[in-house]
Amino acid sequence: MASAVQLEHVSKRYRIGTVETIALDKVDLTIAEGEFTALVGPSGSGKTTLLQLIGCLDKPDEGTVRLQGQDITRFSANQRADLRRSRIGFIFQFFALIPVLTAYENVELPLLLSGVKPAERRTRVHALLKAVGLEDRARHRPDQLSGGQQQRVAIARALGPQPLLVLADEPTANLDTANGQQAMEIMQKLNQDTGTAFIFATHDPRVINYARRVVTLTDGRVIEDSALAEHAV
Repeated sequence: MASAVQLEHVSKRYRIGTVETIALDKVDLTIAEGEFTALVGPSGSGKTTLLQLIGCLDKPDEGTVRLQGQDITRFSANQRADLRRSRIGFIFQFFALIPVLTAYENVELPLLLSGVKPAERRTRVHALLKAVGLEDRARHRPDQLSGGQQQRVAIARALGPQPLLVLADEPTANLDTANGQQAMEIMQKLNQDTGTAFIFATHDPRVINYARRVVTLTDGRVIEDSALAEHAV
């Protein structure tokens, strides 16, 4: 299977005053197309930093990040923005919906920004709202939706541009057990139906239990990878 993401000897450091923190330390990691992977580890282990580098939101201090073979560490800020818009979906802990837009309009927005034609936009938005069980809430604004419904809108929005991969940072942290499970089941089905890779940064056992691969980080290093363990067996 072709690789969606490749990280080679990736390091990232942050400095606050005179104190330097190593967020990632010579990380090597390959995520294949269509994977459903959880990044786990304690707070400060590097999970969110890893998502930011894969998502073209930041650049490493050392090493290379490739998306479908393209070295994105060499991209300009505008090139990385174009790549985020067309090839990467994001799901956040706090949903990040635009409050003045309806569910339909929130899902449609990235398609508008990408220049998708009106008929195609309507087709995609209706299909995605149906996939997340919110066809009957299309005209509701976020403040008229429950937390679980808002996260399902966010899931639909992330899939709108038909991305190579979706990055989800603690996607169930603000959901109760039932809504967290429902969100994971929806993402699992969308992963299977679309072939889009999902990468989660999480502490939540509910997410970890759904993952087909678990990558464990500590102090900015990958210390365990279930895919490698299975391969070794």
